[in-house]
Amino acid sequence: MTGEIQLHSQISASMPEPLDDSIFPVQSNGEKHHRDKSKLAILPLVFLIYFEVSGGPYGSEQTVQSGGPLLAILGFVILPFVWSIPEALITAELSTALPGNGGFVLWTDRAFGPFLGSLMGTWKFLSGAINSAAYPALCADYVARNIPSISSGAPRAIAVTAATILLSFLNYTGLSVVGYTAMALCAASLSPFFIMSAAALPRLHPRRWGGVAANKDWSLYLNTLFWNLNFWDNASTLAGEVDRPQRTFPKALLASGLLTSAAYLVPLLVVTAALDVPYSSWDDGFYADAAGMICGQWLKYWMEVGAVLSAIGLYEAQLSSSAFQLLGMADLAFLPKFLALRSKWFDTPWVGIVISSLITLGISFLSFDDIISSSNFLYGLGMLLEIAAFLHLRRKEPRLKRPFRVPLRMPGLIFMCLVPSAFLVLVMALAGWKVFAISGGLTVFGCALYFFMELCKRKGFLKFSALGEKLGELEEEEGNANDA
Repeated sequence: MTGEIQLHSQISASMPEPLDDSIFPVQSNGEKHHRDKSKLAILPLVFLIYFEVSGGPYGSEQTVQSGGPLLAILGFVILPFVWSIPEALITAELSTALPGNGGFVLWTDRAFGPFLGSLMGTWKFLSGAINSAAYPALCADYVARNIPSISSGAPRAIAVTAATILLSFLNYTGLSVVGYTAMALCAASLSPFFIMSAAALPRLHPRRWGGVAANKDWSLYLNTLFWNLNFWDNASTLAGEVDRPQRTFPKALLASGLLTSAAYLVPLLVVTAALDVPYSSWDDGFYADAAGMICGQWLKYWMEVGAVLSAIGLYEAQLSSSAFQLLGMADLAFLPKFLALRSKWFDTPWVGIVISSLITLGISFLSFDDIISSSNFLYGLGMLLEIAAFLHLRRKEPRLKRPFRVPLRMPGLIFMCLVPSAFLVLVMALAGWKVFAISGGLTVFGCALYFFMELCKRKGFLKFSALGEKLGELEEEEGNANDA
């Protein structure tokens, strides 16, 4: 990041405060005024979180195929309470206590030190990049339904590459632009579901909700649920760009949680009760077929367009988080300083956007099932470490200022975290050998990356931000004050 880096707040020995504003570089008055004007407000943040997590019912159909209507409905009713709400509460507390770009990397570093902080960054970044890879490919697949010539081979590769470049350029134009674009994409992609649900009301037969698949596929069922309801903490990597994050984050998480739940449950309840079709029909894209059965081909086409718009929103939100995570890790000296460079025109982390986009493009030619399973496994490893960091910081730094605080004592917090932790272990245990091999290899890569970066610091091979070292000194002073 350009400009002289200096810290502009000190830690009080008597009452430690969170290292919020102090972990950011100080800009000139003109640059600071520009940065303040571009801060992300609550409304675009709500829709960015919505697209980080969901993006709508697209891709959730296989819960019915693998378990039947009853298990699908129960999954989307129960899982938010045992998984999404605890994850969102953890995110709200830590994002308001330590609101800096990098999010969970900053929290883990604070709790356990730089090695696990760096490994957390590797797991979450690669998980996000793998997850993002599904969306340009999904856009190309939906376009191929009307232009069959790009369904395979070189034409498909060109289509995926073009989609990645265009969507990445939109991300480059600014976080606020992405946030308000997400609002429009949400309205456009959910509109056909509202129309279909209203049209299907006279055809509902609630007894169909009790159906259960004869041959259940638990791995597909749990992975599909997990993929559709995770990544609540990804927006924490943007905390340094949010206007008054201590107040904004909890409200945005609540609003996006309500929107996400409604977006899944309403069409699921309506379509399963309105249509009597084999559960095997509920594959990816079935909602578009259902719209055609209920309202006609015009709504089916609109639904397919909505799926492309949803994929665009998902990609934009994930790419923003990944790019700002790299920026935060560079600010903390986990990665070289050049990764914190921002665009002079749009103030976006352009190096992070380019690197994230290139990795995503390289992964996008894998199969969709491999993408989901590998993303879930790496994300699960990161979430287990994040839960441990949350509990450790509560015990290690009880006096840390937490503008939002989960209203539970340590026994209650442990119980709150046990169920999502068990769910994570279950999802990871169901992974195949290929996912274990890929995730193990990437974990080894993350460990090697940390030690290589440390070597580069000692030998002076690359330039690193001095901010990371100063932050480490302040954290050590604060830790001593907490122990006193």
